[in-house]
Amino acid sequence: MSVSEPWVDGLTIGGMLAATARRNPTGEAVVFSQFQYRRTFAELDADVDQVARALMALGLRRGEHVAVWGTNWPQWLLLQFATARMGAVLVTINPAYRSHELAYVLKQSDTVALFLVDKFRNSDYFGMLGETVPEVCQRGPHGLHSLAFPKLRQVVSFTDHPTLTGVNGWRAFLNRADEVEDTQLREREATLTPADPINIQYTSGTTGFPKGATLTHRNLLMNAYYVGDAQKLTQSDRVCVPVPFYHCFGCVLGILCCAVHGAAMVVPHEYFRATETLVALEQEQATAVYGVPTMFIAMLDDPTRPQRDLSSLRTGIMAGSPCPIEIMQRVVKELGAREVTIAYGLTEASPVITQTRTDDSLDLRVKTVGRPLPGWEVKLVDPVSGQAAEDGKQGELCARGHGVMLGYYNMPEQTAEAIDAEGWLHSGDLATRLPNGYYRITGRMKEMVIRGGENIYPREIEEFLFTIPAIQNVAVVGVPDPKYIEELAAWIQLKPGSTLTEDDVRLFCKGQLAHFKIPRYIHFVTEFPQTVTGKIQKFKMREVMIETHGLKNAAAMETA
Repeated sequence: MSVSEPWVDGLTIGGMLAATARRNPTGEAVVFSQFQYRRTFAELDADVDQVARALMALGLRRGEHVAVWGTNWPQWLLLQFATARMGAVLVTINPAYRSHELAYVLKQSDTVALFLVDKFRNSDYFGMLGETVPEVCQRGPHGLHSLAFPKLRQVVSFTDHPTLTGVNGWRAFLNRADEVEDTQLREREATLTPADPINIQYTSGTTGFPKGATLTHRNLLMNAYYVGDAQKLTQSDRVCVPVPFYHCFGCVLGILCCAVHGAAMVVPHEYFRATETLVALEQEQATAVYGVPTMFIAMLDDPTRPQRDLSSLRTGIMAGSPCPIEIMQRVVKELGAREVTIAYGLTEASPVITQTRTDDSLDLRVKTVGRPLPGWEVKLVDPVSGQAAEDGKQGELCARGHGVMLGYYNMPEQTAEAIDAEGWLHSGDLATRLPNGYYRITGRMKEMVIRGGENIYPREIEEFLFTIPAIQNVAVVGVPDPKYIEELAAWIQLKPGSTLTEDDVRLFCKGQLAHFKIPRYIHFVTEFPQTVTGKIQKFKMREVMIETHGLKNAAAMETA
């Protein structure tokens, strides 16, 4: 397939949006079904200008960090473009994070302003914020001053009437845009370059602490351009994006990809709901849809799906975890997304490295993760010898190209471990290369578990569970699951004389860990399977859990 030149190379994100608005001013840019927010590209560009000027009115300077903690609201999208336009760095926070995770990210990222929703499902964001930053309950006349978070100066709600004294409402925030002239914004924007850091996305780490992958305008725009090119997106396309914005799937492959290609983005709901997604697909005549396999399974099994006219669907992206062949066949036949693509990547790669193409066979889309996007070099390295692996031989997938992050924010040692001296990003994933240049992911060097598209490192969960006084030792593994592809299982050894129940463990986790990090299976043991050197054999633990809970059929899904 011939690849056109990336017109976005050399632009900032704000510059890209302005160029798209000039080229396609009346084309529909975004549709938020739940919020009745519908804008053309010209209208969206104007809204972004207003938010950018309001950010400057708050006193935010170029390079300062602005965190957003919320679900798929229009305000989230506006903040992504507006921070990029006025030069602040957007810090994306997982909506499922709880108090202790929020505290870590706010401090580690040096956040100066936080924007948030009031609640998410059963999560009270204002309540958690009040626990984490008590000063928001008693704001002074000169802004927020927190002893625990000395850099945090401003907190703004997506809603107009926040219940905390120290939190400003969205409308009051927007009104401050009048304090900044358009010429001031243009002058600020003119100082920005494509190489500037513009986004910090947190990804879990083997140390147990999330790491902030720092990405540039160019990282994100080049990836968005080529990912959309692989789907053959044009101004005629309408892309349904039910995936979360906080994740690179949503904010890069969704928001930026659509803006780069002038396609309309349709957001069905603030978080994924199968029925609402199907309604949006039908009513908005979407031509593309995004999701992890779990989302596609839910849409296929939704009782309203058979009665819907989804004939407009053509393509999209499935990513996040392996796709069983039966699911891919149903996506093509029952949803009609005959040209749906498979993408593989890492947050640290902005994110996509390889992708299948719209005209690839179903076999390639199920058994491989495609071939490298233009501008990427990929090699496989034998994890033992460190030498290049031959075709058909397994090796660690390493990549070098336009998407490689600047590094992990304030973590030089971890950055050096991830990116070697020659600029190769080490994925930690094992793969083989087929003679046709396509890659197949065969395993993970790291212990990462992918539950419903969420990346979870067992070490983080283990370190948290170790804080329970009754626990002497703990090990966490991933086990197969028919719905989420993988689930967490925790093996726990108690201290002599201590007692603990499964409910005790889950209650301890609730409110402290994101719901998807709480182990589904809890197994109390007196000892762990170990090697002669004392290393815990997690593969044996996994085998026991599969046998004990009858997960063999689910395990077969992973081989597809």
